[in-house]
Amino acid sequence: MFKITELINCAKKLNKTIVFPEAEISERVIKAVEIVLKKKIANVILLGDEEVILSKSKCLKGAIIINPKTSELISEFIEKLVEIRSNKGLTTEQARELLKNNFYFASMLVELGYADGYLGGSETSTANTLRPALQIIKTKNDIKLVSSCLIMVGTKKHNFGENNVIVTSDCALNISPNADELKDIVLSTVQSAKTFCSITPRVAMLSFSSFGSGGDNDESVLKVRKAIELVRAKDKTLLIDGEMQLDCALVPEVAKIKSKNSNVAGRANILIFPDLNSGNIGYKLMERFGHLQAVGVIMQGFKKPVNDLSRGCKVSDIVVMTAITCLQAQ
Repeated sequence: MFKITELINCAKKLNKTIVFPEAEISERVIKAVEIVLKKKIANVILLGDEEVILSKSKCLKGAIIINPKTSELISEFIEKLVEIRSNKGLTTEQARELLKNNFYFASMLVELGYADGYLGGSETSTANTLRPALQIIKTKNDIKLVSSCLIMVGTKKHNFGENNVIVTSDCALNISPNADELKDIVLSTVQSAKTFCSITPRVAMLSFSSFGSGGDNDESVLKVRKAIELVRAKDKTLLIDGEMQLDCALVPEVAKIKSKNSNVAGRANILIFPDLNSGNIGYKLMERFGHLQAVGVIMQGFKKPVNDLSRGCKVSDIVVMTAITCLQAQ
């Protein structure tokens, strides 16, 4: 069985440093950091005014507090940011202004190795949380697209996936990915599944159609088929199949009828949705009516770990996402 406590225990062994850009403005972040420090899940850097942050808690011993507006690092960061954004013609003064933003400062801390990852978004929009990382940290060399995944955790009553866990993507970021973008989503999600769930990936490319049952000329079906071809060209060993409906992907009895020869159908543990509409609706149906626990959203595709919290997140969510960010930094 997949256990969140195992993620936390693994993170503890890594001694990673995570930046929290919203420490000055988020009570939830401060409460979560207290737990992270007490359980020694990660080393912590808090961004903001030291006096304001320390007024929120007396249990932040061990945390490093940096004020981007007065930090000794600012000269180095300005020089490096101008270099990174040289193709955009960024000036020294523009860089100085950007670095007053905690998320730009956090991105530079991670990019230059002062920290291993950053975690934000409890009080900030996804766009403002991720934009600095997209400009500074950027994506992995073989991946063009940042995407997201969720770990859906079942109970003993559920019988699907592997160890009662299914990884779903993309349910939060990309509205209508094309075939090449779906390929990137698959490859990133497979890596996430290996990192967090210790499973042998079996990828189902979802659709309203199962192997042509819904029509061979539909654009969305053709897109999924093309994505499968691209993934197989990139990784010939990966177990991936489709297009297939959700029941064909997860229910062995249905898979026997709809796809007798598939090595994924009926046994999938990674579900790739064709678009954000189906992905977002699908995971929430699994969570609310299937009573699965959704862990995430987890960002994937960045060169170095960056994660975006939901603005409705709980303190416990922030603690778990801290551990996940540490694991991504391995």
